[in-house]
Amino acid sequence: MKNLFLIALLCMLLVSCSIKIDDISYGNDACHYCSMTIVTPAHAAQVVTEKGKNYKFDATECMINYLAENDNESNMRHILSANYLNPSEMINSKESTFLISESIPSPMGANLSVFKNDEEANEILDQIDSGDLLNWDGVKNRIRNTTIYH
Repeated sequence: MKNLFLIALLCMLLVSCSIKIDDISYGNDACHYCSMTIVTPAHAAQVVTEKGKNYKFDATECMINYLAENDNESNMRHILSANYLNPSEMINSKESTFLISESIPSPMGANLSVFKNDEEANEILDQIDSGDLLNWDGVKNRIRNTTIYH
């Protein structure tokens, strides 16, 4: 009986300490960086700390600015952006392809959209004819060096 109690206690501790990605409640949740209400699923972003704290953003550019100002990218378990082609899917930002194009406005004016890979981003770029494709480091540098997005 004592072993059963210890196993049950251990299971409860493991479940209560699990790190999970929270759903974003569009129209209700506020951006952790700029405090705007998060309403556009195609541009939302989220980070989850190593301790399991979730921070939600109305745009990937807000997430990038938050990470830069708090110098805590290394303390994040998950750095996620909505997949522009499938907004209900949050994808690893560090492995994504970013498109900056005036043809696709984003909530904070960076015209930044996120795609799962180069192939998906290039399909959209071919349709709109203008824009820049960037990786994670490239988009961080672009956003951080453009004061209009702060």
